Amino acid sequence: MTSNETSKDPKSVYDFVVKDAKGDDIDLSTYKGKVLLIVNVASKCGMTNPNYAELNQLYHKYKHTGLEILAFPCNQFGDEEPGSNDQIVEFVCTRFKSEFPIFAKIEVNGDKSAPLYKFLKSGKWGIFGDDIQWNFAKFLVDKNGQVVDRYYPTTSPLSLERDICKLLGIQ
Repeated sequence: MTSNETSKDPKSVYDFVVKDAKGDDIDLSTYKGKVLLIVNVASKCGMTNPNYAELNQLYHKYKHTGLEILAFPCNQFGDEEPGSNDQIVEFVCTRFKSEFPIFAKIEVNGDKSAPLYKFLKSGKWGIFGDDIQWNFAKFLVDKNGQVVDRYYPTTSPLSLERDICKLLGIQ
């Protein structure tokens, strides 16, 4: 499968292959057994600083117990992620010292929405509807690759700590 393909009827996030920031295919099944926090990110958003700072805190605290944060840059909201993949990685790694994976820039809404995001949005999200509202929408995925919750862009990453710990089996 290429990054634009998936099985006909994906059952979990593990059924997807995506591109990393270098353009290499990454099979998300390599994250089996991990709790995932999947976030659409942007470098020039008013929520950039607090979100990256808190995502880094979560990652450093829980990466050794099975948390992975997967960041997908997106430029669909206010032209707030205009750079190339290389520029985005340099910004995130230099300014925020982020160590979690940064993937290739994608679209999260519309006809060109990445297949992974079509899957993430397919849950029964009630007031959320199908579309991502803005940068830094968050999806929490359990160790079996199932989406268990979706959070607004304005939701602080640190406020997810209890939900993350529950999925990690940490009291």
